[in-house]
Amino acid sequence: MSVGKLAVRLVVGGLFVGHGLQKLKGWFGGPGIEGTEKMMDATGMQPARAQAIAAGATEAAAGAMLAAGFLTPLASAGIVGVMTTAIRKVHAEKGVWNAQGGWEYNAVLIASAFALAEAPGRLSLDAAMGRKKWGAGWALGAIAAGAAGSAAAMRLGAAMRDRGVVPVKAVEENTGVGDAEHGLGGDLGRSGAQPSAEEV
Repeated sequence: MSVGKLAVRLVVGGLFVGHGLQKLKGWFGGPGIEGTEKMMDATGMQPARAQAIAAGATEAAAGAMLAAGFLTPLASAGIVGVMTTAIRKVHAEKGVWNAQGGWEYNAVLIASAFALAEAPGRLSLDAAMGRKKWGAGWALGAIAAGAAGSAAAMRLGAAMRDRGVVPVKAVEENTGVGDAEHGLGGDLGRSGAQPSAEEV
């Protein structure tokens, strides 16, 4: 089972590193930070620039830690957090199945993160430091921490909307001038098309 857990960690963790770099750097055909900011704006996650950076950085860091089996419950919490937000903001209303843009794939990743948080396996940095198995309590804690992080990010977005944060698209529509000419940067967020199931 140690080899099997290593394979799951490398695949899931490696793919999350890739997703994070898609968001942050535009690598592997990703949207880059500007495109990710637009996706955050489209889903009401404000401030969009900060949310975009946080999502990309969390995916990249948590993916690398999971692949290495280093502080695995913390890595799993990061993965649970971003996947929970993706479900709540994009996929839940589309049902279960991935073919319809539903939350099936996200749930599989959350379950994988939960299982690895409990026991990352012998071929891990945790095991090298004497923690081949963390136990069910740590795994449940990873789920709880990830869910709490997701809820906090969504509450921040709601609070920013309540404070009247205006997406850049609204400024451009009212003035006919782009955000670069206004010098707005990322403070007001950006808007764009709703993200697809593959983009979040």
